[in-house]
Amino acid sequence: MSTRRDFIKASTLLGFGGTVPTFLGRTALAAEPLGKSDKDTILVVVQLTGGNDGLNTVVPYANEQYYKLRPTIAIPKNQVRKLNDSLGLHPAMDAMAKLHADDAALCVVQGVGYPNPSQSHFRSMDIWQAASTDETLTEGWLGKGLKQKPLATFHLAASANEVAPLALAGAPARAPSITSLEDFQLKTTAASGKDQAAQKSIITSAATSGRGGSAANPLLDFVSRTATNTYASSERLKQIGKGYTPKVPYPETGLGNRLKLAAQLIEAGVGARIFYVSLDGFDTHAGQGAATGAHANLLRQVSDAIAAFYKDLAGRGHGNRVCVMTFSEFGRRGGENGSKGTDHGSGAPMFLVGGKVKPGIVGDNPNLAKLEKGNLPFATDFRSVYAAVLEKWLGLDAKSVLGAEFKPAGVFKS
Repeated sequence: MSTRRDFIKASTLLGFGGTVPTFLGRTALAAEPLGKSDKDTILVVVQLTGGNDGLNTVVPYANEQYYKLRPTIAIPKNQVRKLNDSLGLHPAMDAMAKLHADDAALCVVQGVGYPNPSQSHFRSMDIWQAASTDETLTEGWLGKGLKQKPLATFHLAASANEVAPLALAGAPARAPSITSLEDFQLKTTAASGKDQAAQKSIITSAATSGRGGSAANPLLDFVSRTATNTYASSERLKQIGKGYTPKVPYPETGLGNRLKLAAQLIEAGVGARIFYVSLDGFDTHAGQGAATGAHANLLRQVSDAIAAFYKDLAGRGHGNRVCVMTFSEFGRRGGENGSKGTDHGSGAPMFLVGGKVKPGIVGDNPNLAKLEKGNLPFATDFRSVYAAVLEKWLGLDAKSVLGAEFKPAGVFKS
């Protein structure tokens, strides 16, 4: 027969389920230990929202047509960070240029897009996130992939109000949106400080002792074991947050902070395999700038944050486990407009960063002499890049996700 003490303990522990992060609760309920494997690959998707200008990101500095199309916003040849004898990165992307030169950890996929492209932000972003041009899109490419293999996934949000992307929709379990390690900390439901202390004492005691139930009270025993796993996960994350010293400094930017959070979770060994993060502001219709200005500031944030993230993880032995992939819903027009900016276009580059990516340029450079109504023609279907990431990196069946056969792009080393 249960005692009043057992009743209080059971009530408190049952309430514990609503006070812990969803990811930790699910992990505990599954009764699978958290951990990491040197063989587990990790994908970090960086979404550049607004339509990034690919032509000023990967600059065809040897092409005189580029300078004719952009008389005021073209990047001067002597400022381009050269990748080869015809292409280079925007000068604000010096950190990623060094990943190419010093680490052979940068892959640039040129002219990425899809047939009959939409120039609506919302429609084109949905197409990229769902990997489909169907009229109605309710599931994302990563969400579909997670039906095959339930890989732990995080949406790293800029704020508590940021909605998880369509790319993750359709997964068997909702990917948690988190903003900091504090989202993982042990919380209580009591109102007063005294009651909070009492609740935490019961949870801590049950979790650290591994006791709290009995054969006579199997529910309490189950909840106690759940608390043990979840409490251990929360405490480990708290400690890694306190003692985490990056191998290289991260930029004090929103993207830098979120990628640092991803690095902390990877190092903590919570078993996460997919991270998704977004950066807004790439809709540069006016005052885009050239070597300096609004677009340069965005590219610097992307470059510095991704380079720091890779260097930090490589310094911890995870360099060959991680792949960062960037994309934007479309590129910009070949020529500048009357407001010294660029309008919605089509084909644009993608970046992949990691120890196992194929370094250098993949795909054909856009032909600036044969623009299609001012747009850069695409040469590589983005679903070919996704196919490579799904099959070669995450070990998933790409055809069932993409709905058709797309030859995987050669973005990884053999």
